[in-house]
Amino acid sequence: MKMPEWARVDERVAAAGFGQAVRALPTAVAVVLRLAWRTSPRLTLLAAVVHVVSGSVTAFGLLATANVFTALLEQGPTPERVLQSLPAIAVVTGSYAARALLDAAVAAVEGTLRPRVTAAADDEVTAAVVRVGLIAFEDADFRELSRQGARFGVRAIETSLRRMADLTSSLISLAAAMLTAALLNPWLAPVLLLAAAADGWAAARVAKLNYRHFLDTVGRNIRKSIVEEVATWRSMALERHALTLQEPLLGEYRRIARSLTREEVRLAHRSNLVRTTGRAAAGLGTAVAFLVLGWLLYTGGMELALAGTAVLAMRTASTALSNTMRAVNTLYEDSFYIGFYRQLLVESRKRQPPATAVKAPSDPAEIRLDGVSFTYPGQKRPALRDISVTIRRGEVVALVGENGSGKTTLGKLLTGLYPPDEGTVHWDDVDLAHADPASVHANIAVIAQEPAEWPMTAATNVTVGRLGRADPDRRAWREAVDSSGAAEVIDSLPDKENTVLSKKFDEGQDLSGGQWQRMGIARGIYRDASVLVADEPTAALDARAEARVFAGLQHASTSDRGRRTTVLVTHRLANIRSADRILVLEKGRLIEEGTHEELVRAGGVYHELYEIQARAYRHAEVPEPRASPAPETPTASP
Repeated sequence: MKMPEWARVDERVAAAGFGQAVRALPTAVAVVLRLAWRTSPRLTLLAAVVHVVSGSVTAFGLLATANVFTALLEQGPTPERVLQSLPAIAVVTGSYAARALLDAAVAAVEGTLRPRVTAAADDEVTAAVVRVGLIAFEDADFRELSRQGARFGVRAIETSLRRMADLTSSLISLAAAMLTAALLNPWLAPVLLLAAAADGWAAARVAKLNYRHFLDTVGRNIRKSIVEEVATWRSMALERHALTLQEPLLGEYRRIARSLTREEVRLAHRSNLVRTTGRAAAGLGTAVAFLVLGWLLYTGGMELALAGTAVLAMRTASTALSNTMRAVNTLYEDSFYIGFYRQLLVESRKRQPPATAVKAPSDPAEIRLDGVSFTYPGQKRPALRDISVTIRRGEVVALVGENGSGKTTLGKLLTGLYPPDEGTVHWDDVDLAHADPASVHANIAVIAQEPAEWPMTAATNVTVGRLGRADPDRRAWREAVDSSGAAEVIDSLPDKENTVLSKKFDEGQDLSGGQWQRMGIARGIYRDASVLVADEPTAALDARAEARVFAGLQHASTSDRGRRTTVLVTHRLANIRSADRILVLEKGRLIEEGTHEELVRAGGVYHELYEIQARAYRHAEVPEPRASPAPETPTASP
């Protein structure tokens, strides 16, 4: 199983050095800070101030500790000197108490700011993606970018906010320790860095090992999750048991799990080796630091009373540097996903229809396509080529043709859901390319071959077709469910129209494919739009239900506002004989047009398709009797 495209970005993370990580940080940090400032300037400023004050208190506490040691040890500890040092001890105690309170304040501010920033980032990217044109979701690159930017990008912003707080605290603590050491003796600062660098290297190396392990096992983890799904999910249960696949699936799951376990053990041993090496190096660095400290004490470069403070500064610097290295590594990892987030916002805005004041007519007298061609993103062959046709108000027009002929695509173009690559689509005198998409879509109803299975009640599954439609006596709702056959589905449910149609909820109900189609048809009829497109609306229905639905659609061609323009996309040619016009498509081209009788008389592609289907319903012709074989010449009896 090849590495997913999104993991290829992480390859750069794993291969990058520490210097490259530091150089990549400013852009990602700027994105998070701008979002935090836009969300709440007051909380952002307060968080920064609290962090700075907390670090300053750390430095003050270290210097106050030096005063305590001086008061106690400068001329030897005596009861009198202990009493004299009590004020200094009180100051140190107060600094540690203040640091604890400030840490609590930091946690409180971050706990208030972080959920708001995460919610703002989530809202921004969701609003951007939800407003793109429908055609964007036919682009595989955009779909992958949406997944990366929306899911991982928002999560990276949240974790980056945490890591920025950690980085701020550790940098201030490091600066405080360095400053304290430098004030005690200028030689101590570089020695502290030497001692702390080993811990920092080990932390960074282990983080890199963990990340490398993630990349090396990502394919197997995906495969393991897939096997787990097919071994446990309800949708696979019937065939899983009927084909007796439980044990083979369990065996495959265990095989992959054993492989991953071996990798985990190998990672643990390598990480332990790195940590041991880091501790050894840190111990060597600490030994050098203590040698320098001893040399300073021996030569009189530092008073004995200050040695304790120097040790505290060394410990503080070591911990702060390790935390800094870890935070920088994590921020660098997150920076790639934040880059996806930024790119997704840019791409989504590019794919949003431009703002315009041009409104499409609510009930067009005619829909006109002139020289329309269309190619799906990533495809070389056009789905439609040079289509020119006019559909008039109130017509029932059927689109027929073999699979892949462009029927469904044409339905999306004439309703403005897809923009043409070439040519124009007009509703009356308005070019849909320059019209407000909302004004177009408000006046269309689409019944899909595979309707959306909304996790709502049965009643809302219909009324979601036109939220806010005035229907006080529910006459429109009842007409939609009756004419579509959805009434029979609803009557079979335990709580009738109040039944939730989703097994994701307790007591929720699932429907068959044919039942979902009836609900989708009812939804389309309830929408009461001036232009109705029904795309294979009866593919999963039996013959009786199919005839009823087509009768309902014929009835629905008359809306509350008059004659509705209806476009039927179907393979079932027997149900469209009464259509006002039939358009026959072949490999993206419009090759025939006319009524049923006209097209049958023409003897073209439509006639051929119709005859293939009609032949199955005719009585088989009585076969002509075969000629009897010539009698054999009798042979003489033995």
